[in-house]
Amino acid sequence: MITTLGAYASLFFAGLIAATFFPAQSEAVLAALYVTGDYNTLALLVVATVGNVLGSVINWLLGRFIDHFRHRRWFPFSARSIDRASDWYQRWGVWSLLLAWTPFLGDPLTLVAGILRTNIWVFLALVTAGKAGRYAFLLAVL
Repeated sequence: MITTLGAYASLFFAGLIAATFFPAQSEAVLAALYVTGDYNTLALLVVATVGNVLGSVINWLLGRFIDHFRHRRWFPFSARSIDRASDWYQRWGVWSLLLAWTPFLGDPLTLVAGILRTNIWVFLALVTAGKAGRYAFLLAVL
């Protein structure tokens, strides 16, 4: 039981960290747990998705409440990545949040959604759909 709980917790935190500004490979953790055959596929999908979406919510909150700090040295996103994500977001609107799972673009997109005051419920629906879809695709390929 403890090892199962630990495995799911590891997946949750890998997903959470991967969606913030720290590099992590939640897909690798998900794949490793899945190929063992010891874990429920739906539970793996849900845990990875919830952790990853929560990480994106952290980015949304960061954008929502501390945008005025974005020119500080310690701020986790570069001005270039924010500008690129802003351009993408302005062009495609909230639907661009379906791509919140993509490397290099997804994290800044979720930050920009916070900066632009995107409704949290719209944000959650679109980000969850995109991230769950990515994990479901990975599991289907495996």
